[in-house]
Order: sequence, then C-alpha cells, then structure tokens
Amino acid sequence: MKKVKHTNRDELRAEYKLSDFPGGFVRGKYASRLRKSSNIVVLRPEVAEAFPNEEAVNKALLSLIDVAQKTTRLTRRSTGRAKKLRAG
Repeated sequence: MKKVKHTNRDELRAEYKLSDFPGGFVRGKYASRLRKSSNIVVLRPEVAEAFPNEEAVNKALLSLIDVAQKTTRLTRRSTGRAKKLRAG
C-alpha cells in the first residue's frame, strides 16, 4: 500500500510566486458579497423535519403568502354614521 503524501497547505505551489500576487492574500475577501447575493436559507432542525423537500417548503410558503394577502386588506374607518342610523 502506498503512503499518502501530505503537503503543507500554507505554502504556494512551485509554479506560483509571491510576486504574482502584489496585493497579498485576504481570507474571506468575497464572503460579504456572496452573503448578500445568496438566497440560501438555513432552516432550524425542527422546521426541516416538517418538510420532506424544497417543493414542500415553497408550497407552504406560497399558500401562507396567499392567505396573508387575502385576509389583510384596507378597511374604512367608521365615522359613527352607521351606528346613528341603526339607533334610530
């Protein structure tokens, strides 16, 4: 059996030179940009158990949006006139 050769990950490969990277190296340089443009959502484990797949989550959220839009509508404020007419 061959032994696996471990390389030091902190060193550049032989074909690269530090002079090729004048700005240096920055860890996580694009992390904030990725976080802003990403649409990945991490569910809590108890929520994830309730949904078998992505389609089920989308279906549930769309139906919730539909119900919210149907039940939330502008109402007119009562001027008291209707009460006066009913009272006599």
